[in-house]
Amino acid sequence: MASVTLGGTPVTIKGDIPTAGPAPDFSFVKDDMSEEKLSGLSGVKVLIAVPSLDTSVCATETRKFNEQLGGKSGVTGVVISKDLPFAMKRFCETANVEGIVNGSDYRYGEFSQKYNTEITEGAFKGLSARAVFVVDQDNEVAYAELVPEVGEEPDYDRVMEAVDKLL
Repeated sequence: MASVTLGGTPVTIKGDIPTAGPAPDFSFVKDDMSEEKLSGLSGVKVLIAVPSLDTSVCATETRKFNEQLGGKSGVTGVVISKDLPFAMKRFCETANVEGIVNGSDYRYGEFSQKYNTEITEGAFKGLSARAVFVVDQDNEVAYAELVPEVGEEPDYDRVMEAVDKLL
């Protein structure tokens, strides 16, 4: 079993994240309650897995990716959590986040199951660990990062390098 730390305490996640090969398809609920699938998105996709937009680190990460991906043509950023679509929409409206798609995993839990990011113990049990996946135009995983400490941000520079290589 793979693990990360939460506040310095090791916690187990569902398994090893996909680091190459086909990106598992999954369904998510957008903030208007409509459903979408990874396979329904075109271009490069940046899948931003966070435990909850109600935490400061997740909010900061979402804002930063919104800024960095905002001017990139052919790239879709999807922030994924088990937050309800209403809460995700409210956060994005309040934070002026307009360039990221909200992808709630609350209905099916497919993302955290298929990408093995689900935390299986401790206070955040059932939520996603922090991870970022860059998926190319053919839905192949081009970059994957599982952030070792849930309370820390990902390596934005490496993510953006991976995006730029695909454009």
